[in-house]
Amino acid sequence: TISHAGLVGGGNVPKPGEISLAHRGVLFLDEFPEFGTRVLEVMRQPMEDKVVTISRAKGSLTFSANFQLIAAMNPCPCGYWGDTQKACTCAPAVVTKYQKRISGPLLDRIDIHIEVPRVDYEKLSGNKLGETSESIRKRVQTARDIQNQRFTNASDIVCNADMRIGEVRQFCQLQPEGQSLMRAAMSQLNLSARAYHRILKLSRTIADLAGSEEIQSPHLAEALQYRP
Repeated sequence: TISHAGLVGGGNVPKPGEISLAHRGVLFLDEFPEFGTRVLEVMRQPMEDKVVTISRAKGSLTFSANFQLIAAMNPCPCGYWGDTQKACTCAPAVVTKYQKRISGPLLDRIDIHIEVPRVDYEKLSGNKLGETSESIRKRVQTARDIQNQRFTNASDIVCNADMRIGEVRQFCQLQPEGQSLMRAAMSQLNLSARAYHRILKLSRTIADLAGSEEIQSPHLAEALQYRP
């Protein structure tokens, strides 16, 4: 039920909204399609520019809004569309209408799309342990150190996500095999220019996590599979 002003900022005396309060942090939106369409659409420009400007008769204010967006949603109103064990009770038109609450331009600005399937009993009851948070943190910190060193001369860039087109061309060069893969993906998936640069930045991060100086084809392929 959050309002436009509550999320983005505003009011008679402009105050920062949640996207500014989440600056340099995480903004988590649960039940993504349940937010008002107008409320979500006004996030598009702040997600691109990392700032939000609120204009009033007496002047305008600019708030920082460099946040990491994480959103979660059900595939349909009943939640079982695509489930392998329980049938969806929603009509196809209802499913389409529900999913279209999130516009294409907004989805295009989200780099990683992951479908979370049903977890079976064997996995829930098993004793097998996954990777520890300490080891994950160490790997992530190593990748961040690589990025800090990479952008030593750029005071306004601290990680790969902050790269502009110039930095993408400099640090995200592809080998011939990767260029062929990207060319095929652009043609088959009808990717936008925005998606092209975002895929390159994501593949650069995947390569950093793997400790690779160059973006290899597996890194690019992994970044591509996260597109919707």
